[in-house]
Amino acid sequence: MNDDFDPSETSPVAVTFQSGDEKNENILRPQYLEDFQGQKQLKENLSVFIKAARDRHEALDHTFLIGPPGLGKTTLASIIANEMHSELRMTSAPALEKPKDLAGILTNVTENSIFFIDEIHRLKPALEEMLYIAMEDFEIDWVIGQGPSARTMRIPLPRFTLIGATTKAGAVSTPLSERFGITGHLEYYDADELKKIILRSAGILECDITDDGASLLARCSRGTPRIANRLLKRLRDFADVLKDGKIDTDIVKFGLEKLAIDSNGLEKQDRAILRTIIEYYNGGPVGADTLSISVGEAVETLEDFYEPYLIQQGYLMRTPRGRMVTRKAYDLLGITYTGSEANADQGLLF
Repeated sequence: MNDDFDPSETSPVAVTFQSGDEKNENILRPQYLEDFQGQKQLKENLSVFIKAARDRHEALDHTFLIGPPGLGKTTLASIIANEMHSELRMTSAPALEKPKDLAGILTNVTENSIFFIDEIHRLKPALEEMLYIAMEDFEIDWVIGQGPSARTMRIPLPRFTLIGATTKAGAVSTPLSERFGITGHLEYYDADELKKIILRSAGILECDITDDGASLLARCSRGTPRIANRLLKRLRDFADVLKDGKIDTDIVKFGLEKLAIDSNGLEKQDRAILRTIIEYYNGGPVGADTLSISVGEAVETLEDFYEPYLIQQGYLMRTPRGRMVTRKAYDLLGITYTGSEANADQGLLF
């Protein structure tokens, strides 16, 4: 740290403030907990914590949201700000390069405001250390001067709520994770919950979808609202161009086939990953780095997007020796399962 920091300067980090116009920027995102589908236990707990903080006229305790991509962590941060009637500032950890980037935001937060950091597991150690004091004492230390004449200035901060979101809770340091008073784990959605989300989104988009069409689409959306809404928009395109605008089961099946998505919600790349492990590596085990090169995907994308759903659906396993497919993957791809020496050595049964 050095003395070139001026708290009055605008931070170089992109910061989003919540205003009336910006609340409607993404029309499909719910604004309040009552409109947020799924995550019942988490919603009930947040409702209590928010009401208690609001009744005491206090800032909500720092909140840690954990879950795979697309399940609603950013949406929940916006909802919390709305429910608390608070200002919302948003950024992501990779955008915070230097301590003065973080200090520029922290010194401009307002009383009881919400500060949201996405991908907080990618925060640099120096910035983590600054957050420790900010979260506990609502102050930050700043070094003024250099050499023997250097001195530390402690800058007071308003009481604010830090919301950190991550897809990799294990990559967040223990000292940081323990400073969050509220921890929420977001789970994959079931088909009924996704169906409600699809019907709500269809109403907002003013597109007509049948009940059966919504059910089928929900089953093919990988338990993820973001994917469900994305597919709904594409199916709306197919329906508008090829039919009368109504999304029925025929349009859903046709659209998903065109998008190379099967009835299990698996995309072309999902099947390519499974086929690569079977055909190139005899069913596994194979390391993540080797597999990512083989299928042309970044390791992060492989681990954060593709693998969780394949594992959840029982097609893939992570073992100490690497990734391995299950017999279910052979059946999916129509490949005869003969077993491998590697699998037999480990005593694995499929």
